[in-house]
Amino acid sequence: MSRFLRTTRSAVLAVVAAIAVVGAVAPASAAPPRAPSGPPARVVYDALGDSFASGYGVPPYSACGRSQGAYPVRLDGRQRVRLDDFVACAGATTTSLVAGGQLAALDADTDLVTLTIGGNDVGWSTAVVACLGGTDAQCSAALAVVTARITDELPARLDSVYGAVAAAAPDAHVVVAGYPRLFSPEHGAYLAASVDELRALNAAADTLATVVSAASDRSGFRYVDVRKRFDGHGANAPDPWILGPTDPAAFHPTADGYAAYAAAVTSALGPCRRS
Repeated sequence: MSRFLRTTRSAVLAVVAAIAVVGAVAPASAAPPRAPSGPPARVVYDALGDSFASGYGVPPYSACGRSQGAYPVRLDGRQRVRLDDFVACAGATTTSLVAGGQLAALDADTDLVTLTIGGNDVGWSTAVVACLGGTDAQCSAALAVVTARITDELPARLDSVYGAVAAAAPDAHVVVAGYPRLFSPEHGAYLAASVDELRALNAAADTLATVVSAASDRSGFRYVDVRKRFDGHGANAPDPWILGPTDPAAFHPTADGYAAYAAAVTSALGPCRRS
């Protein structure tokens, strides 16, 4: 398989860290019920997760790479949703989400939780770097390791963190937003990665989606698949919604990408009601 653009390898390697994703019927004689007074109750919403939940990729940032372009911020005000605590943090894993205190945002008053987590647990960035800047053998080896972590280690980790979320917000509707595919192989090779290697990277993303969706189902959470919304908008597409390797937030969504996330989650929510 031919290789090209070897000089990009250093640029790709430089951004590894940046890569580092919801009566009884009254008798007929009874007076009609009164309409409630005042505005309808708001849905109390808390947002947890990693860099794909914090909006990393759309500066400026506050603590933990949080952006006003993030999908939780874009959800604020839609369908009576009020963003109460926005604690998603770039770099978070299933372990650090708990140890880092994100669960403190949740309580019995929380009506809605969104969560994107798991990508950092499996070393996803190592596969991206190996395939875009390394040899065929390095790409294959890195993909094998990442895929094994997704299938063998991640399910138990997700079960654990999802259980902690459910315990901390027992009455909340929890929505898990997944991760997009990063590339559009239909637009050809990209950097040092062949079309087949881009397809292999996307296949690993599909495996990740399957595992996260299954864990969400086991916990009774709603899984939101964003992959179709990103179709044709990978990092190598003419209209990319994924940032390329020269951006400090390489391989994270653009503003358009986070808008797609917000649209997907809003569509999944339907009309929101307090628990």
